[in-house]
Parts: sequence; structure tokens; C-alpha cells
Amino acid sequence: MVESQSTVEPAENGSAPGGAGTPLFDVVVIGAGVVGSAVARELSGHRLTVALMDARQDVGDVTSKANTAILHTGFDAKPGSLEARLVHEGYEMLGAYGEKVGIPIERTGALLVAWNSEQFEALPGLRDKAAANGYDQTYLINADEVYEREPHLGPGALGGLVVPGESIICPWTTTLAYATEAKSRGAELLLGRPVTAVDVGPEVTTLQTPAGPVRARWVVNAAGLGSDHIDRAFGFDRFTVTPRRGELFVFDKLTRTMVSEILLPVPTSRGKGVLISPTIYGNVMLGPTAEDLEDRTDTSTSAAGFAMLLDKGAMIMPELPGREVTATYAGLRAATEHSDYVVEVDADKRYLCLGGIRSTGLTSSMALARHAAGLLAGAGLGLVAVEPGELPEPPHMPYIGQAGVRPYADPAKVAADPAYGEIVCFCERVTRGEIRDALASPVPPCDRGGLARRTRATNGRCQGFFCGAHVDELLDGGK
Repeated sequence: MVESQSTVEPAENGSAPGGAGTPLFDVVVIGAGVVGSAVARELSGHRLTVALMDARQDVGDVTSKANTAILHTGFDAKPGSLEARLVHEGYEMLGAYGEKVGIPIERTGALLVAWNSEQFEALPGLRDKAAANGYDQTYLINADEVYEREPHLGPGALGGLVVPGESIICPWTTTLAYATEAKSRGAELLLGRPVTAVDVGPEVTTLQTPAGPVRARWVVNAAGLGSDHIDRAFGFDRFTVTPRRGELFVFDKLTRTMVSEILLPVPTSRGKGVLISPTIYGNVMLGPTAEDLEDRTDTSTSAAGFAMLLDKGAMIMPELPGREVTATYAGLRAATEHSDYVVEVDADKRYLCLGGIRSTGLTSSMALARHAAGLLAGAGLGLVAVEPGELPEPPHMPYIGQAGVRPYADPAKVAADPAYGEIVCFCERVTRGEIRDALASPVPPCDRGGLARRTRATNGRCQGFFCGAHVDELLDGGK
């Protein structure tokens, strides 16, 4: 989502709304994370001019790139909340969309493990909560059944709650698929444009950026960590974003056989706690921490965070902390003082705020986009759907998961194009053909991190030590 900025100010009344040659969009979506990209995709399926704008130079380059990458059933959301409804709906929508466009998804299921009597006694209530949220497939198991499912767990588990529908997903491909489809439908990507001031006129809102003004009839605020700043620039004071840092360990692929499903703690008010989960890329993940910060750009890791994770990991699965670590990272979540999403539309200012969208925003993204479109229509935005036959086909995204067939292992693909048999990144088995395709894609990467999110190159055991120079050479040649 949009990179946090210091403060976004309302522009002086009467400030110039841009020159006569400045394009005027029907809707500008601020924030090209998973939520903003989903909204841009949804709106661009209507007869509207749409722009997707972000402070960063790539889509999905802040909160959306560093999370636990779980497709949630919504079993433990607060019943009756907007979040619960949208996660429930979004789970089905994103699952179906992922199958259509090739987003890696693995239906692993999840197991909540109770380690003390208080947690054990809470399990029936979580089962009932899941049913209240429309998910009735959970079931309780005893300690023996817990260890039959997960023999590498540490001693002391009293029982568990199985959630069969919880899944792991590729968050990078999800955001990229939305943005790619939005662009194919005619939306314009305006990257590298932080909003510095907002001027709300009687018919047109002008968003000031260092690259020049952007004019819009309607504005959607999906700015993530900067969403409260944008909201205040429109004259509201509804919430404050507190960046909540989550640090994680990614263990070597050899640990993947130790974990068959997502291992969840019994959730608390501060979040879902520390989990152990397989990843879509064949690793095992431990985390996250939950530390409230003031700096909205601080994605550093810490000795204290690592120590806590290793202690928790040793209790849950004693063998895991001693295994090789491939990578560590930290992400920032947009926590607020509210227990639900902050979704409000203002017809007079032609403005929709999508604030406080926590980690569940990945799952709820498509449902949230549909909900946003409905709110905008109700507030006066004319929505005329493009006939399905007039829309371009959805994109078919490159498959970067571990469970399916990658290009290097596809004899027909290699025979048709030898570049798919030329491995550049040996740790992740990424080929020159995949890197070439990413650089020529509708939403190409601008740096090594963006290329890694599209191909996995440099994400393996050596973290680019072996292949980095070659990857950078290909990246530079593709610009």
C-alpha cells in the first residue's frame, strides 16, 4: 500500500487544480497494495477512467509484500463485523479467482493447538464463533489426535481445533494479478507519486504529488499505513494508524516435511499470535511478532524479536529453531484503535475511505472491492458495467509456487523455448525465460525485490550471493 508519508495536508483553498492538459480521471485509487489494486480492478470493469496511484515505484511494495500469506476462512473474526462478512465472502471469491488466473494456493488446513487449560477451554467457543461466521467445518480433536497429525510438535498439547479450509497463498502474485488485470481493462498506473496535498473542489479533487497534480472526480483511499494521513487531508479525524511490526523467520525447504498444515495458537486481542506455517514456496515460516512502533517505515528486524520467536518456536516445535534459516524479514500492519475496518463514503467530497485494513485484507480484498463499488454507486458515482464480452480475458499469471510444475521442470515448455531450461537462480530454480517474461510483463519490476516477487529469483538459500550479479545484469538489460 502507499508508503507512509509525514503528513498530507489539505491544499490551500483555490489552489491551482492543474493545467488544462492534466488528465481528469473518474476515480483515482490511492494505494497500490492488495486492496487498492483489487478496487482498481473492480472499478475498471465499468465504463470509467481509473487510475491506481502509489508512492512507491511498484505495486504491492509495502504491507502487501510482507505478511503471513494465509487465505483465511474468517472462522475467528468478530461475528457481525464488516471484516467478518468481507473475509467470509472474499475467501470464496479469491479462491475462485486464484484458480482462474494461476495464483498459487495450497489447501493445507489449519490446526489451533491448546497448550494450557485456559486455551483448551476456549476451543469450543472458537468452534461456535466459526459457525456464527458462516464456517461450520471446524471440529475438535484430543491430544492423541493432535500428535497423530503433527508428530513434530513439542510436548504438552492438550487438544486442538481443526479448520480444514485455511489455506496458504502467494500474496505477491495476488496483488500483481489485480494490477495487471486493472491495467488490461484500461486503468492507468501512476507509481512513484506520494500525495503531498489534497484540494477538494466542487466537482474535481486535485491530488498534489512531486510528479505533478492528479485530478479526479472521485477518490478512494486505500493507502494502508498512510490512510489516516489521507483521511485527515479530506477533513476527517476518524482513526490513527499505528504501525505494528511483525518479524518472521523463513526456514530452509528441508523443514517442509515437518509441518503438514498451518499451526495456529489460540488467538488473543492483539492478533493471531505466533504461528508455524508452510509457505507456498516450499519453506516453513515462524512468526510474526506484534510490536507497535511510531516509525511507519521501520521494517528492520530485532534481536529481541528473534529471541521471542525462537523461544516460542522451541515450545511449539522443538526441532525447528535448530534448522537452517533461509531468510528473516519484518512487515508493518496498519493497526488502528478500532476493532473493525474503517470504511466510510462521503458523497459531498466524492471520497471513500478504506482504512484499518489489517492482514485479513489479503483474503477480503475482492469482497472489499465489490463493497467499495457498491458504496460509490450509492453515493452518486455512475457505475455502468462493461459487457463481459468486451472485457479482456483475465491474465494468466506465471506460477511461482512449489506445489505445481515450474518451467524448468516442464519438458514441453523447455523444448518450445530453451530459455526456460536455462537456470539463473539455482536455489529457487528460476530460469532466464521467467526473468525475461517478468521484465516484459504489463507491470514489470523496477528493482531486484520486484523481480524476486515475480519470479523468486534471489529468494533462496544463498539470498542472491551466487546469482545476484547475473540477475542484476538481466534486470538492467530489461529496463
